[in-house]
Amino acid sequence: MKLFVRLAINVFALFVVEYLVPGFHLAGLWTAVVAAIVIGVVNTFIRPIVQLIALPISILTFGIAAIIINVLLFWGASMLVPGFTIDGFLTALVASLVLSLVSWFMHRLASD
Repeated sequence: MKLFVRLAINVFALFVVEYLVPGFHLAGLWTAVVAAIVIGVVNTFIRPIVQLIALPISILTFGIAAIIINVLLFWGASMLVPGFTIDGFLTALVASLVLSLVSWFMHRLASD
């Protein structure tokens, strides 16, 4: 049951990002559901491996490289899902930050 609540929160967060960030587009509800699943899978399985490989660079750049890795993986997830588009790197950066904040806030509300 927790998994479905988390998925619903992430789908809602994606729609909030679409509303707030120009250049971030979702074709519809099912696109948002698939995008939330793909982002979750990428964050669970691929991101830790890439961040471990890039750990020396992240240490040298005081974590800036980790943020760039997150943005690039988020942008890459948009390329995998049809109907989910991000217009550019700056849009992906802003959308990634907004998605993190909205998702964090909604998960905090749901846990209380």
